[in-house]
Amino acid sequence: MFWRSLRFLSWLLAGGLAGSFVHTGGTHAEGSAFGVAVGALLWFLVDISRANKFIASLRANDLRPDDRTPGLWGDLQDRTLKLLRQREQQLTDAQGRLQDFLSALQVSPHGVILLGTDARIEWCNYTAATHFGLDLERDLAQCVGNLVRDPMFTQYLSSRDYAHDLVMVAPGASPSRPMMLSVHLHPYGEGRMLLLSRDITLLEQAEAMRRDFVANVSHEIRTPLTVLAGFVETLQTLELDQAERAHYLDVMSRQSERMRSLVNDLLTLSKLEGSPVPSLDTWVPFSQVMHQVQQDANVLSRLLCTDHSSAHELVFENQTDVEVAGSALELHSALANLVSNAIRYTPSSGRVSVSAFRQPNDTLCFAVLDTGPGIASEHLGRLTERFYRVDRSRSRETGGTGLGLAIVKHVVQRHGATLAIQSTVGSGSEFRITFPANRVRSRHQRI
Repeated sequence: MFWRSLRFLSWLLAGGLAGSFVHTGGTHAEGSAFGVAVGALLWFLVDISRANKFIASLRANDLRPDDRTPGLWGDLQDRTLKLLRQREQQLTDAQGRLQDFLSALQVSPHGVILLGTDARIEWCNYTAATHFGLDLERDLAQCVGNLVRDPMFTQYLSSRDYAHDLVMVAPGASPSRPMMLSVHLHPYGEGRMLLLSRDITLLEQAEAMRRDFVANVSHEIRTPLTVLAGFVETLQTLELDQAERAHYLDVMSRQSERMRSLVNDLLTLSKLEGSPVPSLDTWVPFSQVMHQVQQDANVLSRLLCTDHSSAHELVFENQTDVEVAGSALELHSALANLVSNAIRYTPSSGRVSVSAFRQPNDTLCFAVLDTGPGIASEHLGRLTERFYRVDRSRSRETGGTGLGLAIVKHVVQRHGATLAIQSTVGSGSEFRITFPANRVRSRHQRI
């Protein structure tokens, strides 16, 4: 400001001096005054011209350092350029942070939709688009209530009560591809809302399985308990002869054994689900497991076939001398369950063939083939579900708990193996476990 004032005074002095030299028809004082006035006028004209140039550049957004205006307006131009650069940098940084934030939301496993006024979509991520069947380009600026026509969602959106979430069926879901969503709206700002969606299909299925599991266990235990309670009351209140007492005690013994088997299978499942995967460092001779399974099968067959002339034909064939990496108890449980199921569901005089053989790719196959009634194709996919039975009355007659194949499935998965089931109604069934090559080795390879 000092230099600006000094330059202004210089202009006035120069004008006064010029006026005193070129005065005509007046005194020197009058000429100097006229020169000072002319100098001041020129100063203001030049200054106004510089100001107009600066304002024009500012309006045109064309401020350039190489076209600097001298004087105060040049300083103002420099300061304005500096502030504009700082503002542009701040805007760039803010846009970068916003883009990073949106990129993070884009890869979120949960759906995110930003809603503006009138619940119009301003932005959504791919997950939300999948959940609600939206088009990321076409549906922008559309009202979400017009795109998601589920009555429960419409009521939730219009209720303005967003203290809780909404569980709904996802648009586009089908029986073959079910999807349940948990949807929650969060108001923010002025008239805006954040819509969050979460796929809870697996949670809902797990909850349904839990309810079914509790109901099935309760039912399976209540039935033998009812029988036991009834016979205990009968023994306590009635005078029975020796034969009747022996019959009642035999029935009670079988019902208690049924409950014991159920509890043992439940404990086995619980242990399988809560323990680490079997190590690859523990090797089990497969022939020993086969021998134990064969002994168990012979005992079970004799118990089920009281008439020895109509006993099952049991054929065991082990074509390998290998070891399997895993748990001996778990392997025995899985193999024994497959064989016992085959014996229980195969009529007397039927044939149950059990074989183990090495395949060309060095995997080990354990196969159980029976001549039972067979299983319809619509049941095959659900056989390993807990308590799933093709024929409930037939299953209870054979003494099964409904957990055997569920145990087999868990053991197979824990050993990295696969379970394949083939069956034809009226022609029997085949259950085959294939162990991967990295869990199988010949006994002579032992280190």
